[in-house]
Amino acid sequence: MTWLRKLPNSQRHPPGLEWRILRHMPRIFLVGTLLPALVAALARILPTNASALESKTALSLVDIYAISAVFLHWTLVLTVSIACVIVWLMKGPAYVADAYALPDSDQPLSRPQD
Repeated sequence: MTWLRKLPNSQRHPPGLEWRILRHMPRIFLVGTLLPALVAALARILPTNASALESKTALSLVDIYAISAVFLHWTLVLTVSIACVIVWLMKGPAYVADAYALPDSDQPLSRPQD
């Protein structure tokens, strides 16, 4: 049983911007993940003139910002990737599902007499 059949004479559209974006997504994902991690690592390496308590709270704040930036970046990359896949699928050949015959398509249904 085939779920969908190709529509006769349907045209495929040439790939466009969505493929270029999808090709760059792994690199964008990696760079966007590593940059906040690098900032958090630099915050630990660079010397400060603050007390131990102040530096600990500052490092905690940097970690929270870095983690939130990474999750925001992952969400954006996933959203853009899903949008590109949807555009790619919609540019493909057209498909038609099995027809569903409506019982009252041309005329209203007659009611049974009580």
